[in-house]
Amino acid sequence: MKQTEIRQQGYKALIDSLGVANTLRFLQQLGVGYGDYTQERHQWLDQLTMADFQEFARQKSSEPNA
Repeated sequence: MKQTEIRQQGYKALIDSLGVANTLRFLQQLGVGYGDYTQERHQWLDQLTMADFQEFARQKSSEPNA
């Protein structure tokens, strides 16, 4: 199946299920992202040490809803 066919069937399924107005509202929520996630992730992840991660894990495991 081609990408255009998948997209068309997807739109049809959404419209059949949600109606036109709610399909448009749903699609508006799926805004296109921007930037380079991989590059941005490395900017903060490369600075994270094992000790930082272990402390974060300890804090999370001691939270009441963990």
